[in-house]
Amino acid sequence: MTDLTDWSGLSTATVSDALDRLSLPGSLHGLAPLGSGQRLVGRAFTVRYQAAGSPPGTVGDYLDDVTPGQVVVLDNSGRTDATVWGDILTAVAHQRGVAGTVIDGVCRDTHRALGLGYPVYSRGRFMRTGKDRVEVAEVQGPVAVGGVQVRPGDLLIGDEDGAVAVPWDRAEEVLGVAREIEQREAGILAAALEGATIAEARARFGYHLLQRRSS
Repeated sequence: MTDLTDWSGLSTATVSDALDRLSLPGSLHGLAPLGSGQRLVGRAFTVRYQAAGSPPGTVGDYLDDVTPGQVVVLDNSGRTDATVWGDILTAVAHQRGVAGTVIDGVCRDTHRALGLGYPVYSRGRFMRTGKDRVEVAEVQGPVAVGGVQVRPGDLLIGDEDGAVAVPWDRAEEVLGVAREIEQREAGILAAALEGATIAEARARFGYHLLQRRSS
């Protein structure tokens, strides 16, 4: 089975193309890195939120169960009016070696994450608390993030372009395709820099078919 270090040099663009080749969803639409230079690789620890009931439940103390190297993946149904991640969670997650946080929703206290260099991918930032507005519905179950289902243990990869999710049971297959795409694109670049036209270089390495599913 693939090791997480195998993914360290791959861009989300390359992995997204590999997912397309294999007809797998995975590109988390609408989520962006909180700051420049972010990089994230790790397996998912999932939390799903729902609108708070009466009386309201809590936003959860799940972080005590997250292990170093995992990525916290929060499904808040894309809500942008109430946050589910802030200063305390960032500081504790960073100190405990959590790999980062991916939110279908918003975060707050962003100065802490930016100051620590803690990777956060979200739909934006907003200061209003989620307490008494949302509550934990499920921990370590399937969640929906950026239009993609993410299950506990799935692989999350993030960089400055955004984040992608790779089903863990297909990770080795995706990795092989991503490496092939990376090598072929490197060949295109080398050929073009050596004097070939873009059209020639792309044709030589099959650029326009890189992401297309094989028949």
